[in-house]
Amino acid sequence: MKRPIKRWLCVSRILVAIQFNSLHNMFMDQYTEQWNALDVIAERIRALGFPAPGTYKQFIKLASIKEVESVPKANEMIQLLVNAHEAVARTARSIFDVVDEANDQPTADVLTQRLDIHEKTAWMLRSLLE
Repeated sequence: MKRPIKRWLCVSRILVAIQFNSLHNMFMDQYTEQWNALDVIAERIRALGFPAPGTYKQFIKLASIKEVESVPKANEMIQLLVNAHEAVARTARSIFDVVDEANDQPTADVLTQRLDIHEKTAWMLRSLLE
């Protein structure tokens, strides 16, 4: 009896380690993609003749997604990320009319790219919760 339990424990630990590694890699990819997107968005803002926000204070003032003060469990963190990506997608959708009215195709292109990425990321994260 001792051997199967020990084996199960080893397998379960390996699965956790494998899941950790794949999640870590996925989150790093998402982080890197979002970090790079900041540059594209800032360049578009500058091209429109406005200063791009560049301080934490400015980002906090502009943010619609609130900071989490606690340390949630893994599934709660993933759900928070899903909610955040869905919120960004809603924001992108909500300004399409303004962009269309201004006949601003370059901004529409940036919005479309961001919308695609945030909806796909939300879907991928939701699949982890199923």
